[in-house]
Amino acid sequence: MALRLLGISGSLRRQSCNTGLLRAAQKHLPAGVTLELADLMDIPFYNADIEGKPASVSRVLAQMAAADAFVFACPEYNYSIAPALKNILDWASVEPGNALLSDKAAAIMGAAYSRGSSRSQYHLRQVCVFLNLHPLNKPEVFSNVLAGNFDKEGNLTDPKVEQMVADQMQALLSWAERIKP
Repeated sequence: MALRLLGISGSLRRQSCNTGLLRAAQKHLPAGVTLELADLMDIPFYNADIEGKPASVSRVLAQMAAADAFVFACPEYNYSIAPALKNILDWASVEPGNALLSDKAAAIMGAAYSRGSSRSQYHLRQVCVFLNLHPLNKPEVFSNVLAGNFDKEGNLTDPKVEQMVADQMQALLSWAERIKP
């Protein structure tokens, strides 16, 4: 099965545990399935007054257009979605007919303090309703960043969480095939 996934981390940190979850996901894909990572570092805040799209936005929107499904790594900022993740979804949502997002499958995972980004993940699910994205319901991946699951570079080191990520990737592949238009 050939499938192109796009991983988008809401964290801009170099040693991001959320980006570490996406790197772990890349290791658990069958032949023919790819997971490219989007770089949001230089994406400006969405503003309808901006004339044309900045090159950085066009780059990520092209990645979104080429993706069959998404993997969102969702940190939690003040009990909600990180601004970088919400911002790129805002940029994508204004494309004609919401063509970059509508009717595509998505997996949501996250690492944060306390509840492992559960609140932000549920907020992202609300955003997915408006965007007509179809998030995978189970299995869920929540990781507490204080539990010692990551090294100092943000790489996942916990075998239990690694298995959760692997299981979610397999479920996403099945889900993407089921809802494929």
